Amino acid sequence: MKFIKFTFILIFASIQLSYSQAPNNFEKMGIQAWMKGDFKGAVSLLEKAEATDANNPSVLKALGYSYFQVADYDKSITTYSKLINLKPNDYSAYYYRGKARLNLANSPKQNQAGLRESFYAASIKDFTKAIEINGEEDIQILQNRGIALKDYAIFKSYSIKKSAEKTACISMFNQSIADFQKVLVSQPLRKDIIDLVDYVKAQIVSLK
Repeated sequence: MKFIKFTFILIFASIQLSYSQAPNNFEKMGIQAWMKGDFKGAVSLLEKAEATDANNPSVLKALGYSYFQVADYDKSITTYSKLINLKPNDYSAYYYRGKARLNLANSPKQNQAGLRESFYAASIKDFTKAIEINGEEDIQILQNRGIALKDYAIFKSYSIKKSAEKTACISMFNQSIADFQKVLVSQPLRKDIIDLVDYVKAQIVSLK
């Protein structure tokens, strides 16, 4: 399971380092709350820390993750976007922004088709960028991109009107399978991933 936890460990290590070097009390207290798993408290404190130091990458990373944990995905996306502007090679920022966008796309409250589609596409782009920066060693990113491709293809399949649209859906389903199969290379006994592959293959058959 080391790959599954690798991204979180890196975030924890960088934020823990920031805690020991934090220049203001709000940052110190916010990161302390973050490390205790009090993400609601961390949000309140880290927002104040950001107000006094808007370009602090450690504050933005902890705040973006805290927003994600309390399911405030819009603010998580905004915060990670700020972090990416400061640190464009921080793959974990792309990863969690992608997860936040995917959660919004799949939210039952998200009933505008145009917004759902844009969130699906953006999440896939974020996961792809994270893989481009970090490689394919972290299978958690591959797994989440596979899920995003699957979900986007299912969403698109509901409104197929032309053969080209069907072809595009099948292509996304096949890309999803490819990501899941890469996960299985490292973890061949993952039944959840095997079941996902079977499910996606069944979706492809239903479109033919």
